[in-house]
Amino acid sequence: MDQDLVALAEACGVATRYENSDQREVEVDEDVVVAVLAQFDVDASTPDAVSRELAALREARARAVLPPTLVLREGTKHDLPGAGAVHLEDGGTREVDGSVPADLPLGWHRLVVGDQDVVLAVVPDRLPEAPPAWGLMLQLYSLRSAQSWGMGDFGDLATTVRRSAEELDAGVLLVNPVQAISPTHPVERSPYSPASRRFANPLYLRVQDTEAFARADDDLRARVLALAVPAGTDLIDYDAVWDAKRAALELLWPHHPEPVDLDADPALRAFAVFCALAEAHGPDWREWPRALRDPASPEVAAATAELADRVSFHAWLQELCHVQLDGVQRAAREAGMSVGVVHDLPVGVHPGGADTWALRDVFASRVTVGAPPDAFNQQGQDWNLPPWRPDRLAELGYAPFRDVVRSVLRHGDGIRVDHVAGLWRLWWIPPGEPPSRGTYVHYDAEAMVGVLALEAHRAGAVVVGEDLGTVEPEVTRTMHERGLLSSAVLWFQRDWRAPGEPFVAPQNWDPDAMASISTHDLPTVAGWLTAEHVRVRADLGMFDGPPEREYEAAGAERRALVELLRREGVPTDDLLVALHALLASSASKLVLTSPADLLDESRQPNLPGTTDQYPNWRIPLPATVDEFFADERVRSAVAPLRAARPLPRHTDG
Repeated sequence: MDQDLVALAEACGVATRYENSDQREVEVDEDVVVAVLAQFDVDASTPDAVSRELAALREARARAVLPPTLVLREGTKHDLPGAGAVHLEDGGTREVDGSVPADLPLGWHRLVVGDQDVVLAVVPDRLPEAPPAWGLMLQLYSLRSAQSWGMGDFGDLATTVRRSAEELDAGVLLVNPVQAISPTHPVERSPYSPASRRFANPLYLRVQDTEAFARADDDLRARVLALAVPAGTDLIDYDAVWDAKRAALELLWPHHPEPVDLDADPALRAFAVFCALAEAHGPDWREWPRALRDPASPEVAAATAELADRVSFHAWLQELCHVQLDGVQRAAREAGMSVGVVHDLPVGVHPGGADTWALRDVFASRVTVGAPPDAFNQQGQDWNLPPWRPDRLAELGYAPFRDVVRSVLRHGDGIRVDHVAGLWRLWWIPPGEPPSRGTYVHYDAEAMVGVLALEAHRAGAVVVGEDLGTVEPEVTRTMHERGLLSSAVLWFQRDWRAPGEPFVAPQNWDPDAMASISTHDLPTVAGWLTAEHVRVRADLGMFDGPPEREYEAAGAERRALVELLRREGVPTDDLLVALHALLASSASKLVLTSPADLLDESRQPNLPGTTDQYPNWRIPLPATVDEFFADERVRSAVAPLRAARPLPRHTDG
């Protein structure tokens, strides 16, 4: 590859080579590099264009005295080219000359030197240690109860939080992303492809728990309850659930308190306007009339005035979400959970959703992110999520990322960052290319991790990073240095250098981790033990080689795991209980299990690499919430977890 192109790509953070999952170096095709650079508005189509772009970039950087955002760890000095001032977040001012002092308080400040005025974030060097605990990891939509309408809701979540602490001594509960969708058909099923990561999903509202329902008369309540979608064991029908809840909430809308003051929250106004326009023109703003694709256009202002009632309605739904999510967090604290509720943060947002409409300049909208090929996904993955542009994040003081983290932690005691390696780099796939034809784009990890740590510190929250799959060692090492927990999954706890990849004994697992047997993207216990995951992928033609080879590998894995159980002295007559005993003996600080595993559900929640070929995110649990807590086998399976990480109980005196 031309060395000027390599230098230009490196200056923009675009990789021209990388190490794959087999630890072999791969050189990126030149046309892929050129296509990704175009997402930065950088023309690399010809050698002359590359030379011009490289010269302009070097000249611009030579002129800059300060970077657009400066993120410093607490207690750190930073040299400056001259005198200036730090305008502190609390309104005070500190004069500086030659360096940023090391005693600045944590927070979001501004640094002025010469004619440059940049964001200065002072962030924690390390977060406090999380207490040891065990708990549940929930796919909220899969819960069922007599009160919920066709899928789990915030009421089910509050009940599960309270009962898991009070009856099972759980100290932590991890819940799938509950971020907002577009309020249209078809309803987006994946919680990892929200329309916005800054707002909540009204699909999870419990209609009967709203203040408006409490104010309603008996006749209106009966009309509302008549709309309920009964819970069942069939696949979840998101469209039917949303139709029922929207109709019910519209009946209750006239009984709501005073409307939300949208002038006080421009971000909420923009989101509510998007929802109102989506109802009229469809869920994807890229397919709207051209004049409505720009939030600042006069046509959008006119439409907002015309749809004022719908805008207020969608803002009200967000208020209801906040109230019910506050109730979930309160239930965890009142029940004495030692960690509390951990909310999951997805990697990105839907390309035609509310966030990309309102904040389009921050996104590289013509590419998607995913993952290169690996052992579990031999063709690679395309998640159909547009990435943030790292240069735009820095120019905006990382405010878009800060606001996302704040919104998640508004109701959480912790945050799990899905694909945490994305704070370092993301796999960008150019338009029209398969997942295998992409390259990594690098982010300023010191800044991204620092912003995450600062917001978690302010919320008193724990941070867990999902660092599974092809992840550079630097990611996990840095997380541990900064007090972030990594992830440990039994299926991946192997000695990859040993013949046959034997499982690693649990006492040798990472202590600074959140450990589990499986995840939502991997086989359940029942599915793994019966090779259901192999059968499904074979039926869908997802293997490059013969399925027989995969069945043989799955059988060898089972035998190796049973051998580990025997070496650890764990009885193997009931493998579900045995695997939880093994998990309980791990060195990891937090250990989690899922209701799907505890209830012998063989189908995994999501099968990466599929859309409609598999019922992703639509599989309900085979038992109701009440039945789950009454199940003696569930209690037997979690007994080792309770014994290994008891929930501290505070008594008077």
